[in-house]
Amino acid sequence: MRGGINWLIASEQDRERMLEMDARLRDVRMMAFAVFAVGFIACGPWIGWEPLPLLLIAAIFFATADKLAARASRPEYWIFGAWVGAQVVIASAVLLTDAPEALVAVFLAVPVVTLSTRFSGRGIVAGVAITVALLCAVLFGTDAAAVIDYPPLLFTPMALIIGIAILSTALMHSELQYRSESIVDPLTRLLNRKALENRVAELSQQALTADAPVGLVYCDIDHFKEVNDTVGHACGDEILVRVAELIRDQLRAFELAYRTGGEEFLIVLPGVGLRDTADLAERLRAAVARHPFPSGVMMTMSCGAAASGPESRFDFNALWVSADEALYRAKRDGRN
Repeated sequence: MRGGINWLIASEQDRERMLEMDARLRDVRMMAFAVFAVGFIACGPWIGWEPLPLLLIAAIFFATADKLAARASRPEYWIFGAWVGAQVVIASAVLLTDAPEALVAVFLAVPVVTLSTRFSGRGIVAGVAITVALLCAVLFGTDAAAVIDYPPLLFTPMALIIGIAILSTALMHSELQYRSESIVDPLTRLLNRKALENRVAELSQQALTADAPVGLVYCDIDHFKEVNDTVGHACGDEILVRVAELIRDQLRAFELAYRTGGEEFLIVLPGVGLRDTADLAERLRAAVARHPFPSGVMMTMSCGAAASGPESRFDFNALWVSADEALYRAKRDGRN
């Protein structure tokens, strides 16, 4: 089941975007940590070596959160928690050194850029507030008298952090609007084939280093054309919207659904074997069969399930063919 909406996530699509962006950021994040480490090593003779083990702890935070988020119904809490933990570690590292106060803003401001790529407006505000609080703690903790005597020591880095958050959020919203128009089906609000291509590319890349299974459920609404012809296209559109909602209600955060055709849907299940994939297909079939649709129409849906095994590499095209064959058998044997 879905994790629901909360103060960090405004919609299920936001959760899907967060997981996608977090996956994209993993390699970049490790590169950033490596750059930080090189910087601390280069500055070690002047500021000390204390930040290095703390930087390792921050990297461990994110690695642990990635694993826990993959299995959680509300992965945003793990991801945001790791982000906050990393900020605390960065602040602690600066606090333990003899570094100038200007370094505080530099190292605390960089992670702020990533807030808008993953969280809602409230999550961004919370992240900025936490960062500003850490900034104040470090500055007043190291030399409160200097800050009181010369307030720009606090106000300048604070303005930098807030300004970065505002600019990155504006840029991300512009990008999101463009992406939403290109990868989201306007009727059902499910992802479309373009988004599916992107997801398949990611899973194929992951399959090079991991042997986790991937499940597919291929769904087709039975006798949908007859409904359009007899009740009308407006009712047909409402049925598609309702079916999409029923599908979303059965999925966990990392399981994504796509509208691949008129009344066809594909669900991609990373890390899910054949038995659990078939169980989901049955739940989807049952959910549609018992749902009261508009105009008193009762609908059914046929599903085909397939999954890659640990003994074979993920091959999306072959897997989709297997799911399609299973769907054909379900149709041939009486539908529903």
